[in-house]
Amino acid sequence: MREIVVIKCGGSTISELSNEFFQSVVNMQQAGKRPIIVHGGGPAINEMLQKLDIKSEFVDGLRKTTSEVLETAEMVLCGKVNKQVVTSIQRAGGLAVGLSGCDGKLIEVRAVNEGMLGFVGEPIMINTTLLNSLMDQQLIPVIAPIGINESGTHYNVNADSAAGAVAKELEAEQLVFVTDVDGILKDGKCLDQVTATEIENYISDGTIYGGMIPKVRAALSTLTDTLQSVMIMNGKATTVGKDGSVKGTVIVKSKVKAHV
Repeated sequence: MREIVVIKCGGSTISELSNEFFQSVVNMQQAGKRPIIVHGGGPAINEMLQKLDIKSEFVDGLRKTTSEVLETAEMVLCGKVNKQVVTSIQRAGGLAVGLSGCDGKLIEVRAVNEGMLGFVGEPIMINTTLLNSLMDQQLIPVIAPIGINESGTHYNVNADSAAGAVAKELEAEQLVFVTDVDGILKDGKCLDQVTATEIENYISDGTIYGGMIPKVRAALSTLTDTLQSVMIMNGKATTVGKDGSVKGTVIVKSKVKAHV
């Protein structure tokens, strides 16, 4: 079975992703891998909410989602941002299909805390049959993180959570977090690989700081027996290998000891 690679593109980087990044996604597919993109869109949502004079606030890092905020988020994520990503992949020579988590009940969710957060959901089931069917047809799925519950109500979903759920349910071999930095830097150089223990040490000594801390902890939380590595890479200045591979920092639970 070909390797599935789930690529999470943060909303803050989408408008600045390089042509080389999208070419690398197409190269992955041509090299025999099965890429899937899950994207955010926070800055674009904020801009539209401001234009429409709709107030929005965050609680514990999650956007409190009223019906007005949900309608705006769905319009921006599924309409504007999703189709931008699809178009960019197709300009690079691939074929992509844009989806929201509502299409084909792709991302079924339950409410996180409706009283406090409103229409914010967490994934409980992924329609892997739909995704595999699309990938079998040489299509690259591009997923906007809007989910649906059993009664048909739509919910806003954190893009990190959506990407992690897709990767776990598909038993993906790699999850890639696309950011605006090359990876985890130490003394100005990008580290090739770090373990969970090393990450905690780097947080303690200040090597990992600021916005990188939640990124690496989110990455660690997605690791399973099947999903054994998560990469953090730069989408603005992508280094693309001939085999469609990209460079960044790979996060693993622990380094495999060589057999003697």
